[in-house]
Amino acid sequence: MSADGPAPPPTARERRDYYRITVTLPIRLQPETDATEGEITEKSVNLSAGGIGLVVNTPYQANEVLACTLLLPDQEPFTPSIEVLRIDPLPYPPNTYRLHARFIRLSSEEREMLVRCILQLQRAHLNKHYSV
Repeated sequence: MSADGPAPPPTARERRDYYRITVTLPIRLQPETDATEGEITEKSVNLSAGGIGLVVNTPYQANEVLACTLLLPDQEPFTPSIEVLRIDPLPYPPNTYRLHARFIRLSSEEREMLVRCILQLQRAHLNKHYSV
């Protein structure tokens, strides 16, 4: 495999090895086959270099592949593909679901950029809430 090719997807254990942060970011999710420009909305996302979790209004199916667009601070739009691991219905509000997904087909460079961005978000959070 070439150095710039996709890195192998992380195992379930590796996904939990990555640091996670919950942050509000502009995001768009849509079926990978949908070529239209959907709306980007700000949502609270639980983000790691292995995957993403967020509340959605669409009942996606497990194993469905989605196109994701994330607007990370000080970065070009990040457009990974994600695979839905599971979707859990939420009791309130009606027609909402907790989506759990993993990043697929990320290059090593994309994963490293994501790790750096997550660390920057964590540093900004700590500076805002815990600096003297």
